[in-house]
Amino acid sequence: MPKLNENFLRLEKNYLFINIAKKINAFKEANPDADIIRMGIGDVTLPIAPVVIEAMKKGCDEMGVKETFKGYEDSGAGYDFLKKAVSDYYRSFGADVSPEEIRINDGAKSDCGNIVDIFGDDNVILVTDPAYPVYVDSNLMSGRKIIYADSNEENGFAAMPDYNVHADIIYLCSPNNPTGSVYTKEQLETWVDYVKKNNAVIIYDSAYEAFITDPDIPRSIFCVDGAKEVAIEMCSLSKTAGFTGMRCGYTVIPDALKVTASDGSEVSVSQLWGRRQGSKFNGVSYPVQCAAAAVFTEEGMKQIHENIAYYQENARIISDTMTKLGVKFTGGINSPYIWFKCPDNMGSWEFFDLMLEKIAVVGTPGAGFGKNGEGWFRLTAFGDRQKTIEAMKRFEKLVSSLKK
Repeated sequence: MPKLNENFLRLEKNYLFINIAKKINAFKEANPDADIIRMGIGDVTLPIAPVVIEAMKKGCDEMGVKETFKGYEDSGAGYDFLKKAVSDYYRSFGADVSPEEIRINDGAKSDCGNIVDIFGDDNVILVTDPAYPVYVDSNLMSGRKIIYADSNEENGFAAMPDYNVHADIIYLCSPNNPTGSVYTKEQLETWVDYVKKNNAVIIYDSAYEAFITDPDIPRSIFCVDGAKEVAIEMCSLSKTAGFTGMRCGYTVIPDALKVTASDGSEVSVSQLWGRRQGSKFNGVSYPVQCAAAAVFTEEGMKQIHENIAYYQENARIISDTMTKLGVKFTGGINSPYIWFKCPDNMGSWEFFDLMLEKIAVVGTPGAGFGKNGEGWFRLTAFGDRQKTIEAMKRFEKLVSSLKK
């Protein structure tokens, strides 16, 4: 009889968004005519930029001609034309990343979960709390010990390291999901210093870097001196360019990042990851990579930033509502997420139920992201403009009624 990996039994029975879906379905069944506005799951709503679609069509056409047909891409790490485009993009905001250090993937979530394959199960994992669930779940599945750095109201939901605590692998996300907070360059320098003193590795999720507008906020960990010796960075085109349904992103593993094996030899992390991917991943399709390369052209940047500006205006509308009501929040600037404190000291799920029942607006309970998320709530700016405006009108009436 086969044996289970019983580490899976340590996971929450239902994934956060499955629980949310169940509550929504029950509400819809009881209220079939309700006009539900969804501001929970961070999926985009605007169509992909025209120049990107044209590039994908061209790639598909090439697949129909013998002379330009593409099968397996030799390395599985991505075509050179896309890796060069990503490298040039990094250099445009001050991060020196070579094409050879870039590996194309089917989205940041996959690599965030899979990267742990190359690290031993006896590593101590440090995750900031609240956190995107994949950081915790992927390590629980392998039986690793997880410790937490507290992100909370007092530190602006930007946890900093405790030098008295040892960790081997540290997950950081900036702009943060779910809290919308961002790390300054000085704060990231402190994290890099901590990691070097612990002989550790940072796994840095920069999926929302395109929403940063403050020139003093780093858009990559590699804008920090010394980070290439200690960090892996993952980014996605899901939110940058609306690729949630097309799946493409990239992981940067610098040549300078090395770890020491048990026999004392120095091992390249990039080579280990390449070997893992060669065994378990066949790469991203050629037409999708053509589409991704178009994102980084001059016209592609112009078109995708029109969409990003649309979402940023949604974030401003939500943020202005919170400010008007005197609701404490983070995010909204440099981030598509608004993370606010539940009124009347309500619990996260309590406020979720109240919003759904009273105003038919759906968000994400902060408690689903960790213990420090209890009493907080996440809204996304990725929705339709008119629905965002309507949701905030409903929200204002609800919160105002609670104050009476």
